[in-house]
Amino acid sequence: MSIPIVRTVAELRSIVSAWRREGLKVAVVPTMGALHEGHLSLVRSALERVDRVIVTLFINPRQFNNEADLAAYPRTEHEDAAKLAPLGAHMLYAPDASEMYPEGFATTVSVSGVSDGLCGAYRPGHFDGVATVVAKLFLQTGADLAFFGEKDFQQLHVVRRLTRDLDIPIEIVACPTVREADGLAMSSRNLRLSSVQRQAAPSLAEILFALAERLATGATADDVLIEARQAILAAGYKEVEYLELRADDDLAPLDAADRSARILVAAWLGDIRLVDNVCVRPKQSTSKRFASPAAA
Repeated sequence: MSIPIVRTVAELRSIVSAWRREGLKVAVVPTMGALHEGHLSLVRSALERVDRVIVTLFINPRQFNNEADLAAYPRTEHEDAAKLAPLGAHMLYAPDASEMYPEGFATTVSVSGVSDGLCGAYRPGHFDGVATVVAKLFLQTGADLAFFGEKDFQQLHVVRRLTRDLDIPIEIVACPTVREADGLAMSSRNLRLSSVQRQAAPSLAEILFALAERLATGATADDVLIEARQAILAAGYKEVEYLELRADDDLAPLDAADRSARILVAAWLGDIRLVDNVCVRPKQSTSKRFASPAAA
């Protein structure tokens, strides 16, 4: 059992056009490969909603602002295809860089506002690269739905905004972060962790969930974020790029969890950058009950 691998826009569109003539509904799951259970859960969710599922595999050079990080990113196409085949996904679209960015390519999609701060502050140009490649994948596949995980929460907001602003007729489906048994958010970069780093890595999620509990009971961000940052460093992380409380719906900075919120973090464990986020569910107040965001 194998999954068809398509490498050109022309072949992709020819297949999708045939599906359309049959009246079939299509979903896309954009990835950069090195697939793990988080990716596979997106594929399963897509298969429940539509008739045909395209998984894309493209390690996008335009969203890396560090050449070493790009060079070290896992490349596991054969293994990825083997993981997708038994699920029943209908296509692996794996173009090379020259297919995605042909000679003379001169267009960049830039999304302001939700891309500011957080990862946007520490990875200049990153979200321009994300927005450009995602817009192209949406237009190339012509999919009805696109599935993204909540682990990259700021990226999810960028994708939603570009889809809205550019009137791309596609539904963005957000799926909860998938975690290892010890709480570590699944990520392709986890493959690069040493055994010692892998033991230390889950402390990040543990600290975030404890922080969310404190914020949910009314603690102000200034009171607890400094302590949490120190705890992350004490657990073995080399650097905390950011640790912030933001509104769940628009990423506005918050001083307290007085509405649905997210704690977002990026931290370095050795030379590996890990990101995570957890939702904050404000406790019932005397005046009203705040809505809870989707599970992280």
